Amino acid sequence: MVSENLVKALNEQMNFEFESAHVYLAMAAYCSSESLDGFANFFNVQAEEERFHAMKFYNFINDIGHRAIITGFENPSNEYKSVLDAFEKGLAHEKIVTKKIYNIADLALNEREHATMAFLKWFIEEQVEEEASFDTIIQKLKRIENDSNAFFMLDNEFAARTFTPPAQ
Repeated sequence: MVSENLVKALNEQMNFEFESAHVYLAMAAYCSSESLDGFANFFNVQAEEERFHAMKFYNFINDIGHRAIITGFENPSNEYKSVLDAFEKGLAHEKIVTKKIYNIADLALNEREHATMAFLKWFIEEQVEEEASFDTIIQKLKRIENDSNAFFMLDNEFAARTFTPPAQ
């Protein structure tokens, strides 16, 4: 039996995943305003992933016999100094997501709620990938610094990024 406290935490995370999608849409809008369509695509795809994550929580909450509760959230930041700044803020955001997932996992572990622990395993692994991805891009952006050719090559690379939901 899933406790009300755990259901509340799952609902909060679901809503934070929806909020995360808005954070990345704001980053995409910034990149679009700078005519960096590849970087904008990267963040748009990231937003799609976050909505997918939110829906995984939504479905899980319903599957365990509880109700998903949709709430609002603060407006995301829309101002960035550079693409590097957007990615650094993205990494910081992903670290917050990781901490929140870990906190829910700890709660599920303490309650010996095995179904939730199994469900969260995918998210824990996903967060390792998310943080590594952002960190790699940040390192690339720092390495290329003022090399406009390398910058635009990276922009072109990200233009091809797509989101394919993983098989369930």
